Amino acid sequence: MQGVLIAERLKILSGNANAPLAHAICAALGVPLAGAIVKSFSDGEIWVQIEENVRGSDVFIVQPSCTPVERNLMELLLMIDALKRASADRITAVMPYYGYARQDRKDRSRVPISAKVVATMLETAGANRLLALDLHAAQIQGFFNVPVDHLFASPVMIEYFRATDLSQTIVVSPDAGGVERARAFAKRLEVPLAIIDKRRDAPNIAEIMHIIGDVKGKDCLIIDDLIDTAGTLVKGCEALLAVGARTVSACATHAVLSGPAVERIASSGLKEVVFSDSIPLRPEAAACGKIRVLSVARLLARAIQSIHEETSVSTLFV
Repeated sequence: MQGVLIAERLKILSGNANAPLAHAICAALGVPLAGAIVKSFSDGEIWVQIEENVRGSDVFIVQPSCTPVERNLMELLLMIDALKRASADRITAVMPYYGYARQDRKDRSRVPISAKVVATMLETAGANRLLALDLHAAQIQGFFNVPVDHLFASPVMIEYFRATDLSQTIVVSPDAGGVERARAFAKRLEVPLAIIDKRRDAPNIAEIMHIIGDVKGKDCLIIDDLIDTAGTLVKGCEALLAVGARTVSACATHAVLSGPAVERIASSGLKEVVFSDSIPLRPEAAACGKIRVLSVARLLARAIQSIHEETSVSTLFV
């Protein structure tokens, strides 16, 4: 990054969740990845040791809580505790993917608000700040009593799609809850918007109802924050093609891709699915010809630089 002067007190560490992204962030900043040992005992217990002096340092831990969720989250908590006990001045949890974000409210009797539980654990462990990317629900920021910097991958995605032919493109929201996200994306690309009306009867199961908007003869681009089993995505693709869409592509920040997701995408009518590298792809996903990955390393690096230098991160939203 041009013109970057990073003080020696900046330290960037990584657990095992997404080391390639951490290395890419460090390369963008021009700083080395700080040494840390994160391994397991034979019974599965996690053992952490920070390998260099962090006393008085401004430390950023790059660790999404992706699969295996509990292990990666526990690694992050133990690293935070180790840094706190080693007298780090400030500890920022950099979570490109915030697990449990879909459990952000009490929508039925006797269920936890798991996203709040995760926030409490991070604060209790000693995190002084959170840097997150495309939270599933923006109100999760309010679960924290420490500062939260909530970034969006849309600038990276929009740059990619602007280089393509958008003359017949229409952005599609996969459900009513994603309309705000899709509308903002459509506005930036200067293309129209359509909405898929669906009913979800159970977790990971979706029934497509009908399409709001004219997609006949259009190149549809479905916008979402994450794709899990890809059931909703594939059914949405089928519904759009059934009413005359010319092509259907998709764009999501987080490639959760659990269960049969990759197989569903590969065998579907989808032209392309674009993700960020907030979550590392499984080998079968990386081998899928329909999946493309864009890096958010420079975006996160610029945010880390701004936080470290106590300057505004608002320029990252344009």
